[in-house]
Amino acid sequence: MIRVLVVDDHPIVRGGISGLLETEPDFAVVGEAASGEEAIELVASSAPDVVLMDLRMPGIGGVEATRAIARGDGSPRVLVFTTYEDDDQILAAIEAGASGYLVKAAPAEELAAGVRAVAAGQTVLAPSIAAQLVARASGAGSGSAHAAGQGADRGAALTPRETEILRCVAEGLSNPAIAARLFIGESTVKTHLLHAFEKLGVSDRTRAVTRAMECGIL
Repeated sequence: MIRVLVVDDHPIVRGGISGLLETEPDFAVVGEAASGEEAIELVASSAPDVVLMDLRMPGIGGVEATRAIARGDGSPRVLVFTTYEDDDQILAAIEAGASGYLVKAAPAEELAAGVRAVAAGQTVLAPSIAAQLVARASGAGSGSAHAAGQGADRGAALTPRETEILRCVAEGLSNPAIAARLFIGESTVKTHLLHAFEKLGVSDRTRAVTRAMECGIL
C-alpha cells in the first residue's frame, strides 16, 4: 500500500481528494493537514510514503513545508498538487525538494498515476508545467549571459544520449518506458542518468530536468 498524506487548506477539496484516492486499491490515506505546520507534524506521526501538497496555505506555505519535509533522511516524497501554474512557484517547489508538480485540473487517473510514479522514485511533471519550464529556460538562455555561461559549464559535457534520456524524463517517462522507446536496457538508462546527475550537480531526476532546462539543454 502507498501511504498518502493530503495537504490542502480547503476542507471540501481536501476531503474530495482523500475520497478519490481511497477508491484506489493500492492507496491508504493516512492523514489530512490544513496547513504546512500541520503537515510537518503529521509526517512524523503518520509516516506517509507520499505527501500530496498544496502550495498556498495560511501560515507555512507549501514550498516551505516541502523544504522542511524533504530535508530529512528517509523522508517521504512530495507531489505538489495545486491550482497554481506560476513558473516561479514551480521552480521554488522543485528546488525545495518536490518530486513532481500536478495541477488540480488533471483527471483522476493522472493524479493516481502521479502518486504511484512519485512513490516509485520517478519524476512527475504535468505537460503544461513542463512546457512552462521549457519556455522559461529558452527565454533565459537567449537573454541571459549568466544562463548561457551556466549552460556551458554544466551542460556542455552531457552526451547526446544523456540529453535524450533527460528529455524523456521531462516527459514523465519511467526508466522502463525510456528503455523501450530508445531500444536500450533499463540498466543503461540508469547509468546515463547517474552520469547526467553528476555532470549537472544534482541528485535526483526532478532537479536534473529543471537544471537542464535552466541551462538551455532541454
